[in-house]
Amino acid sequence: MVLLPAAQDTGVLFRRTDLGSNAEVRAHRDNVVDSRLCTTIGNGNGLSVGTIEHLMAAFAGCGVENVIVELNGAEVPIMDGSSRSFVFLIECAGIVEQNAPRRAIQVLREIAVGNESRWASISPSDHFSLHCEIAFDHDAIGVQYFDYDSLQSSFEDELSSARTFCLASDVEKMRAAGLALGGSLDNAVVIGEHGLLNEEGLRYDTEFARHKALDCIGDLSLAGATLLAHVESYCAGHAMNHELLNALLDDETAWCWTDMDVPGVERIDAAPQVRHAAVAASA
Repeated sequence: MVLLPAAQDTGVLFRRTDLGSNAEVRAHRDNVVDSRLCTTIGNGNGLSVGTIEHLMAAFAGCGVENVIVELNGAEVPIMDGSSRSFVFLIECAGIVEQNAPRRAIQVLREIAVGNESRWASISPSDHFSLHCEIAFDHDAIGVQYFDYDSLQSSFEDELSSARTFCLASDVEKMRAAGLALGGSLDNAVVIGEHGLLNEEGLRYDTEFARHKALDCIGDLSLAGATLLAHVESYCAGHAMNHELLNALLDDETAWCWTDMDVPGVERIDAAPQVRHAAVAASA
């Protein structure tokens, strides 16, 4: 994977170099083609890119809005199952401001999806914040929650290192369905019958809830702009994240475009991008 600088208004553009120079798809909610276990986008012509959520979360957390992502395969490198490596690469390259106002999506009224067992909602706010709660019938996970506030929290310190996780009992079912074929203890936290299988343990005491929050940030970034909103999430996954985003954006009375010069938000006069040489990652 290589990250390249991009002109203003490009957004996040994925390019499959193994399929030719014109094999491109924009990271946008309109292009989501699959949300089982991960988020996959495609262009409808056989081109797809999977597991984009951790990289998208890193872009959102670092403030990168215009960048070209070159890949020589159908999936973003999983690295260690978190966003940490991507944040490190972006920081090494640096970001630059561009000569254009930074627009945002202002949520005007509450939108909710789901049912009593799983739900998510989004409501008006002057900046982005998130309350994410999970509940698993396993002693190693149980009930956890995490709160993220874009004005007070540090994405790098509090979220970027949270790894994806799964139950060992589900691994064979996923592989039988052709999913998570490259999964291992190097890129996921795996919970066995009697506890964690990873010898190094957890990175945060609430790592599971934090990773769900990381996924949610990555998925909601497919709005194409910063959301000025508060999100509540209970036992939601990728599919529900996208359901919530679509329910919001499909209702033109529930949101409007604005700039970042709103109460409680520091004025940002231009959208940043990755700069200097391309940033390379391998897995």
